[in-house]
Amino acid sequence: MSTPEQLDAPSRHRQYTWNDPMITATAGRDLDGMTTLKAIIDGTVPPPPIAIALGFDLEEVTPGNAVFAFTPAEYHYNPIGSVHGGVFATLLDSAAGCAVHSMLPAGVAYTTLDLIVKYLRPITTGTGRVTATGTVTHLGTRTALAEARLQDRTGRLLATATSSCLVIRPT
Repeated sequence: MSTPEQLDAPSRHRQYTWNDPMITATAGRDLDGMTTLKAIIDGTVPPPPIAIALGFDLEEVTPGNAVFAFTPAEYHYNPIGSVHGGVFATLLDSAAGCAVHSMLPAGVAYTTLDLIVKYLRPITTGTGRVTATGTVTHLGTRTALAEARLQDRTGRLLATATSSCLVIRPT
């Protein structure tokens, strides 16, 4: 239970801005996945609003691989004083999904069908910057499979995920 002193303590604030998400979505329709993702990295296409809201960055992309990173902050916390599992899942889903996206031609989209996350260790502000690396394990005409690993700066494994994606081709 909160004490009166805790309730009267100054609150923390966070403010951020983002670009129109359709700028990124349109680029994704007009460019192949690799080109779109590299344009996000170099800043010629804005990152999606979810990356801004959660404070993570696409740092690297190669065919079939994507690396995201973020530094945990208090605004990521759950009620028990660590980063919420949904943040883990979002980061892992982004890494796996963008690994798939990197393999797709222009006009072909994808969406996550399922994501299975295994949480191995907590993340706190003391953990420091963490990275999520996604890798495609199968790319078919209708589905793709990818794995993602979330690690701290020393390489310690924090969580893993497997993902199935639906590949959406124009009709």
